[in-house]
Amino acid sequence: MAIEVTDATFDEVVLQSGKPVIVDFWAAWCGPCRMLHPIIDEIEKELGDKVVVAKVDVDSNQEYAAKYGVRNIPTVLIFKGGEIAEKQVGVAPKNVYLDKLNALL
Repeated sequence: MAIEVTDATFDEVVLQSGKPVIVDFWAAWCGPCRMLHPIIDEIEKELGDKVVVAKVDVDSNQEYAAKYGVRNIPTVLIFKGGEIAEKQVGVAPKNVYLDKLNALL
């Protein structure tokens, strides 16, 4: 399962990670977000030893969503070395996320 990240834990889990981190910004009421959840879970099963897979509920944790300009959800940001390396707005096929992650490994 993906790590539930909050505003309080974002810096430690995402920005200070030694591995690439894929972060799904989502909300419970968002239909496309629910479509993305199984894809994120599959990515965690496939690459969980090489990357950190995290989720941020934007309704409860708005600080980093605002900081990184997340205006539409789902938005997936991929961080490497504490910086955004890739961005995907909306739901995409799993291979789109895998390709972006594998390019950073």
